[in-house]
Amino acid sequence: MTTGASTAAAPVRFNPFSAEFRRDPYPMYRRLREHRPVHRTLGMWVLTRHADVRAVLRDRTFSAGLIPRQIRRQADRLGVPDTRRLHRLSVSSLVFTDEPDHGRLRALVNPVFTAKALDALRPRITAAADRLLARAHADGGFDAVTDLAAPLPLAVMGDWLGLPADVRPLVGGWTHDIRFILEPGLMRADDLTRVREVLDGFVAALADVIAQRRARPGEDLLSRLLAARTGAGDRLDDEEIAFVCVMCFVAGVETTASLLGNAVLGLVTHPDQGALLRRRPELTAAAVGETLRHDPPLQLTKRLATRDVEIGGEWIRAGDEVLLCLGATGRDPAVFDRPDEFDLTRDTRDHLAFGHGMHGCLGGVLARAQAEIALGRLHHHLGDLAPLPGPEGEPTWQDHSFIIRGLTRLPLTVRGPR
Repeated sequence: MTTGASTAAAPVRFNPFSAEFRRDPYPMYRRLREHRPVHRTLGMWVLTRHADVRAVLRDRTFSAGLIPRQIRRQADRLGVPDTRRLHRLSVSSLVFTDEPDHGRLRALVNPVFTAKALDALRPRITAAADRLLARAHADGGFDAVTDLAAPLPLAVMGDWLGLPADVRPLVGGWTHDIRFILEPGLMRADDLTRVREVLDGFVAALADVIAQRRARPGEDLLSRLLAARTGAGDRLDDEEIAFVCVMCFVAGVETTASLLGNAVLGLVTHPDQGALLRRRPELTAAAVGETLRHDPPLQLTKRLATRDVEIGGEWIRAGDEVLLCLGATGRDPAVFDRPDEFDLTRDTRDHLAFGHGMHGCLGGVLARAQAEIALGRLHHHLGDLAPLPGPEGEPTWQDHSFIIRGLTRLPLTVRGPR
């Protein structure tokens, strides 16, 4: 017999595996932020407040090196042999390294990702977006993900690297497989074996291109990485260069595709903001910034505590894992007024969608540029867009990752060019 007592006091449980969380994680984030902003569950600490997450991201005593440990542990547990190259990739990546390794890699890679170099890519991004949109328009239908958001970053990165035509069709599949390293605990033995084999093939293909660029350097990313030197004469070896290129795809393609897809979804499901953007195209950058705050592609990231530290009245001990809910921070009312509203006119500078501090996303500027240019070209080519009516128009969220929030399908109706 039920007592009729309120269930409001029931404990809030963080469950990133539920279908409800995949569809819309923000109600859960709100309940956690209000009732259990720093709590331990699933063997880790979960943080949802902007101030707490930002503090951990800034604190260099929290290690970003969890992934290499987890890959090695998973390979040992599953009995998958010869994952040495996979381990070398993880410990040679800016995303997963701490000092002093991180500082060395930054010194070599930062000068390659300059504002000037990224500005030079803008005509290529525009051309790629125009090709994709012209093809979609000729086909008579339009899916914002499959026709634009997913293929665009692959095309842009392929152009920047100067990849040969026979390699480009393979890179999308390779990237999808290798991205499993971002969530090692989800990998089964066959997943880990496939990732190991795909990485070998990817590095071998890049080795051929690196040899060609060494003989005939150009202005592409590979040539610039080959030429990179520190003041002390340090440089990247060929495998490290290949790893930088692999991680450009792994860390940049799916997040950029998700950013663009989420931006389009935000605009078509908030038609007042879509209409505002059509009237004021100078707000395109603001639309991307608001998407990064309101519905960012990277929702979760982890750190490892290397010392005892108090956060939000709880003691996190050295050796504890900490899950930072980046997606929750953009909806924190302590930082953003009316946080659940999608508003292109707000100031979004304090969002944490690209991280913060030492591990702030190196490719964030490129991701924003692609999303901004693509949104502008989208309205130029196709004009007013709206969700396809009926069940066939329902957006579909990806289900292969727990850290990325992005769509696999977003069919739209086209109401004619501007």
